[in-house]
Amino acid sequence: MADKQNKNQPKGKKASKVTPDAAPSSKPGFDPKPVHVGGESIVDRLLPHVKKIAVFVGATLVVLVVVFFVVWLQDRKKEANTDELGDVLKVADEPVVVEPAPSPVAPPATDDKDKKNDTFPSYTARADGVLAAIAKHDTPLADPVFRGGLLLQAGKVDEAIAEYRKSENAQGTDGVLAREGLGIALETKAQAEKDPAAKTKGLEDALAAFKAMQPDDNGWRRGYALYHQGRILWQLGKHDEAKAALEKAKELGKDTVLSQLAEERLASLGAS
Repeated sequence: MADKQNKNQPKGKKASKVTPDAAPSSKPGFDPKPVHVGGESIVDRLLPHVKKIAVFVGATLVVLVVVFFVVWLQDRKKEANTDELGDVLKVADEPVVVEPAPSPVAPPATDDKDKKNDTFPSYTARADGVLAAIAKHDTPLADPVFRGGLLLQAGKVDEAIAEYRKSENAQGTDGVLAREGLGIALETKAQAEKDPAAKTKGLEDALAAFKAMQPDDNGWRRGYALYHQGRILWQLGKHDEAKAALEKAKELGKDTVLSQLAEERLASLGAS
């Protein structure tokens, strides 16, 4: 019977051994397959790192608070500087009006406290007023170049010279303007000298300042530096050198006010 079954089985295949079904075990079996328990949500993933995250967030908030506080202080300082600068500019913008001659009829008495001083009798007085306003505040207008111009306008020539010298060796536009202002202040002082030798020495000092003002032929205000040199050379009696400097200034300042100024100076040289 067994031989008959073997004959009916397909070739190339072995007969499978038939075993009776195993009885179910009363104990659950161990499944070695790895199973990921939890972690399905972002909360599950972050829970192990809650402490680190809290520390990081707290530190970040502290840094942000400090940064915002510093920015607030800077803005507050800028606002205060703007207000102070406004006070100074308000004084500088007040008009200069020559006070009228006193009337033979005395005006009614007024309390000085109620008097509104919104004009100045002269530019010198206004310069003094602006300097006084600057002294009250630490404003950007307290730089040496600006103060030097006010001091010169107020007639305080020696103080202006000292102020300009503070930026005499500065780079860029500040240095150019400081040396230009210094030359003008030295020239102003020389013109007031009664001794001819002292006057000549003062003019030579001014000429040196104007030569140092802008030595670069392509530099800013080079034409004005030559124009000033021409003026001083003319006063020193060096007309040929003055003419050459003024011609060059006229060329550099073509189609500008400088060209007209140089032309007028050249006309004066021709008439001398």
